[in-house]
Amino acid sequence: MSLVLRSRLLTLGIPTAQSRLLLDTTHDIATPEGVELKLPVAGLAARSLAWLIDAMIKLIVASFGSTAFLVFGGAGVGLMLLLAFTLLWLYNVLFEVFLNGATPGKKALGVRVVNLNGTPVGWSGSTIRNLLRFIDLLPGTYLLGLLSVSLSARFQRLGDLAAGTIVVYDTAVVPPMRAGADKPLPITVPLSAVEQQAIVSYAERAPRMNDERVAELASLLEPVLGQVDSDTLKRHASWIAGSGQ
Repeated sequence: MSLVLRSRLLTLGIPTAQSRLLLDTTHDIATPEGVELKLPVAGLAARSLAWLIDAMIKLIVASFGSTAFLVFGGAGVGLMLLLAFTLLWLYNVLFEVFLNGATPGKKALGVRVVNLNGTPVGWSGSTIRNLLRFIDLLPGTYLLGLLSVSLSARFQRLGDLAAGTIVVYDTAVVPPMRAGADKPLPITVPLSAVEQQAIVSYAERAPRMNDERVAELASLLEPVLGQVDSDTLKRHASWIAGSGQ
């Protein structure tokens, strides 16, 4: 039983980097100073909502701009074309470069674009990822982009893969989590120290994961612990951490 539980808990990403890559929603970066940085990666839901907000902003600006430019007659056509070019090709790039990787939509969702090494995205990276957005749009319903984000370990669309960028949550707005904050719930099966640490680490990381990933990780424990959810595992983590004992 213990070996089965250990094999399942290893996929939580606690001891091995390989399992972290498969299931965890953090992008780990080892700095030259030997410090490991963990960037919480934004999933499909956050990215879709950010895109929707930006699309609404572009639509509103285009509508008002087109109406205003009508008064200029023939010159207004040129101004409308210039506005359309700016919204289609420069909107994302300018915001990402000058506003720390965040368009208004991303800012509203608390996410931003960074390079894989954690540094701010620059002109080349932002330009490449946004030029390839029109490939992600194919065949007209963002199907390629959705498939790429869903299948990528770091939720990258094709533009991100080509540019070497990822979309992460701004750590300033990610709510911190302290294992042991929930009402303790004893575990009735014997666990090794590594297995206990896995559950505690799960509770610490859960606030930085999307709901689908939280449920996926929790389901790995069901064959041994029975039906468990995220709240139950957090209470188990509190008990392991010694809260309330």
